[in-house]
Amino acid sequence: MTRATEAAAFFGIIGTLYIALLFQWLPITFSTTFQEFTLPVLPWWALVTFGAYSLGNIGYHVMTFRDCPEAYDELQVQISQAQSDLRSKGISI
Repeated sequence: MTRATEAAAFFGIIGTLYIALLFQWLPITFSTTFQEFTLPVLPWWALVTFGAYSLGNIGYHVMTFRDCPEAYDELQVQISQAQSDLRSKGISI
């Protein structure tokens, strides 16, 4: 099974379970506070939590971004080669 299929199956099961709990199709008794106030906002809570995790993850990886000195040196060599090639063709830089 591919990762997309696994993710679709997971979210399909979670979504079906959520809808069954929301419309009280399952014979599980919860407190009315949970049924009326907590369960309807659960998807928004999950979305906000996922967004906060994503922003934190991106921020951490930007903060710990590794420098590549080899790539810098290679780029400097390529720039000097391009400049010398352009000068040999009569283009002033």
